[in-house]
Amino acid sequence: MSDRGGAVRAGAADPGLPGLVVADTYSFSFASPAAVALSFVGAAPDYRERELVAAHAVIGDVQPVSALLTEVAVEWEFLDGRGQRVPGERYRYLLRSTDDGPAICTVIRTA
Repeated sequence: MSDRGGAVRAGAADPGLPGLVVADTYSFSFASPAAVALSFVGAAPDYRERELVAAHAVIGDVQPVSALLTEVAVEWEFLDGRGQRVPGERYRYLLRSTDDGPAICTVIRTA
């Protein structure tokens, strides 16, 4: 299973530290790469139960917020062990442009 954090980092951005994740029923901040990695550990049992083997980010709307901030809509498409598409999750990422490339500042889980 591809981990979503790794896919985002490889394809678009590193986590900007500190950062924030917001959803309807929870929020948490992260201040280290280890904290980011731990946030994905909790998702692994759910992915195994749903027999998900891959994830792919589909980039949607990209909106400049300021000279250095950009908001990006992302839908994560999942595939199960039979290669069937499984409905994904949607997020909005707030990215900050840095000398090292884009950094994820905030992740908002959307409906």
